[in-house]
Amino acid sequence: MGQRGISAGSQRRNGFTLVELMIAMAVGLVVLAAVYSLFIFQNKRYSIEEQIVEMQQNARAAMTTMVREIRMAGYDPNFDAASKVMTAAPTTFSFTTDDSSNNSTITYAFDSTNLKITRNINLGGGQPLAENIQSLAFTYYDADGTVTSTPSVVKGVLITITARTSKPDSSYSSNGGYRTYALSSMVRPRNL
Repeated sequence: MGQRGISAGSQRRNGFTLVELMIAMAVGLVVLAAVYSLFIFQNKRYSIEEQIVEMQQNARAAMTTMVREIRMAGYDPNFDAASKVMTAAPTTFSFTTDDSSNNSTITYAFDSTNLKITRNINLGGGQPLAENIQSLAFTYYDADGTVTSTPSVVKGVLITITARTSKPDSSYSSNGGYRTYALSSMVRPRNL
């Protein structure tokens, strides 16, 4: 039998109709739009989480440094200088310590204009210790645990740091869009 024996209705058709192609493209675009919106959401979430981690690490690093050095306030192994607390203000703490046979005056202060904590040694220029700090507060206690502001009777220091993210988050309505992280630590200098 030749080709003539096959009827026109039984021939196999290849390809897609225009309607099938349009439907496939529409479904593909919907899937592509969903994947794109998920990517944008995940990318934004990753950026926010990265800022939160940076904020927390910044506050913890500053607190660790301050606790370690304030714990050594008044240290003077040679008894050749009057190591003591120099300033006991709400946002500034200054004390002397003897490190490597060299008396040093260390000052921690909050720079509210630039939102940072500065660390100053021997009254030189203050170096930034932590940035994006919303607040820094020192509370001082005497030997009886009573709050004091007299430098000569300070026996304990409560440090409270509130850090914030470097950029505001449009989906966060509090605090102008800046997420915050508060950290406190009580320090009892061994040598005061």
